[in-house]
Amino acid sequence: MKKLFKILYFIIFILLILFFFLKEVDLKNMFYKNVKEVEKPTDILVLVNKNNKLSKNYVPEDLENINIKYSNEGKMLRKEAKEAFEKLSEDALKLGYKVIAVSGYRDYDYQDNLFNYYVDKYGEEYALSCSAKAGHSEHQTGLAVDVMGSNNSYDDFEMSDEFEWMSTNSYKYGFILRYPSGKENITGFKYEPWHYRYVGYDVAKYIYENNLVFEEYIKDNNLD
Repeated sequence: MKKLFKILYFIIFILLILFFFLKEVDLKNMFYKNVKEVEKPTDILVLVNKNNKLSKNYVPEDLENINIKYSNEGKMLRKEAKEAFEKLSEDALKLGYKVIAVSGYRDYDYQDNLFNYYVDKYGEEYALSCSAKAGHSEHQTGLAVDVMGSNNSYDDFEMSDEFEWMSTNSYKYGFILRYPSGKENITGFKYEPWHYRYVGYDVAKYIYENNLVFEEYIKDNNLD
C-alpha cells in the first residue's frame, strides 16, 4: 500500500510540473502573436501592448513638456496626462514627497534602439520581459510615465517613500500602476513599480478598486 501511495504521489508531482511548464509555454506564445494595429491611437483608453501595435509614424499632436519642477529635462506627455501628472506631483510635494518623471513620450525609433540595446546586452529573453518592441510601447502614446522618488532611482522606486503614496493615490489623478506584481501573465511584462499610465479618473478608480490591470478592464468592458 505504501508503495502504491509513493507511485501515485510521484505521478501527481510529475503531472503538476508538466502542467505549470506547459502553462508557462502557452502564456509565452500568447504574446506578439496575431498583432493588431491600433485603430484609434488618440483615444485616452488606447490599449498598446505586445499584441496591439502603434504605427511607426504615430506621434501625438498635443505633446507638451512637463514642468521641470516635476520632471527631468525634456520629458513630454500629452496635454491631459501632463496636466494631471503635474497636479499629482504638486500635491505630493505639498506632503513632502518628490515624484519626478524620468521618462515620458518616446518615439518609435527611440524604442527600437532601446529594445535592441537590451537584446544586445542581456539577451532576447530578458529584453522581452522588461522592454517592448518598437510600436508596442505605451510610451509612444504619450500617456505613460516612469517616475522616481526622493531616493533618485526609478529602478528602486519601490524602496522610496513615494512608492506607497503613489500606490494608494495615483488613481485620484487618473494614473494606474500599469505592470503590477502577479499579473505578468496578462500584461506580458515583469513588475515595474515605476511605470504609470494615464487613463482618466473614472477608469483609474475602477481599476484600482477592483485590483485589475488595463487588459482586464478592456476585456471586461468589451473595448478590445
